Amino acid sequence: MLYELADLLSTYFSGFSVFRYITLRTILAVLTALLVSLLIGGPMIRWLSRYKVGQMVRDDGPQSHIPKAGTPTMGGALILLAITIATLLWADPGNRYVWVVLLTTLAFGLVGLWDDYKKLVLKNSQGLAARWKYAWQSGLALVAVATLYHTASLPAETQLHVPFVKDLVWQLGPAYLLLSYFVVVGTSNAVNLTDGLDGLAILPCVLVAAALMIFAYVSGHAGLAHYLLMPHLPGTGELAIFCAALVGAGLGFLWFNTYPAQVFMGDVGALALGAALGMVAVAVRQEIVLFIMGGIFVMETISVILQVASYQMTGRRIFRMAPLHHHFELKGWPEPRVIVRFWIITVILVLIGLASLKIR
Repeated sequence: MLYELADLLSTYFSGFSVFRYITLRTILAVLTALLVSLLIGGPMIRWLSRYKVGQMVRDDGPQSHIPKAGTPTMGGALILLAITIATLLWADPGNRYVWVVLLTTLAFGLVGLWDDYKKLVLKNSQGLAARWKYAWQSGLALVAVATLYHTASLPAETQLHVPFVKDLVWQLGPAYLLLSYFVVVGTSNAVNLTDGLDGLAILPCVLVAAALMIFAYVSGHAGLAHYLLMPHLPGTGELAIFCAALVGAGLGFLWFNTYPAQVFMGDVGALALGAALGMVAVAVRQEIVLFIMGGIFVMETISVILQVASYQMTGRRIFRMAPLHHHFELKGWPEPRVIVRFWIITVILVLIGLASLKIR
């Protein structure tokens, strides 16, 4: 909205043309989302507490989690609100990438909201049945990636680019739909599995989003894309605004979610943020880089798969408890130690992913 207003006013006063620059609007999106989160966070937490929308804690989990019972949950709605406001204010409303990614994020958030509502308000411990949750995620992801596929106008938009290798590119064709589907749904569920400790999931989401913001800007800039041997995808630069909004909203949420957490994001936040990261990676053709930078999410998911497979086939557990962060808790690591070490690993992996911009 403000982008269009500034564009209109620039015809009368040239100074407003500065808002055409993605770099400036990216900074403003971060600050806007951060401010919205900080201003609304406190009242939202009090509202959730008043209506007793609190965390349910498993009896078989780490005993240190028992005091967390009743902590306000569904705080992910705060993140989505901040992202939406900042994106609508500063992104180009005529950009198809922005709308596809934003609407997909909100749609996944609604799936998570219904799951949280059933668990926390209706007191149904199972929440939304797994088959229905997966069915909704699958349907929404397929609609989103099919939209990008059928509106693609350049070969580069449906190619798979291998990082660190200059000329290793595959034209996917219809296989684009399958790969993109798994990226979006997989990342959504991976972030949800990681969201088990105070601040554990949100900062990796922020770090990965910040890196994807750079990839989006580069891929949308003809000169930089050519110089760095990246695919030039006109229009994807506007996704830097969306990623910036996610960074600001995530940092604002972390203000309240850091240990000991005043609020948890719930499925409404975790499913949506995972889908957002997956969709941006698909749009800027950096699925493999997302796999590298989101290594913590990958590790958490693999730990669950291995645990279930091992128990079903041999009756034994590989880990003391899955996802992986619970294993370290049961080994005696204090919760803050697990969180910070996972953050440090994410910083390293994000830097490796960013290195692919130049190492080719």
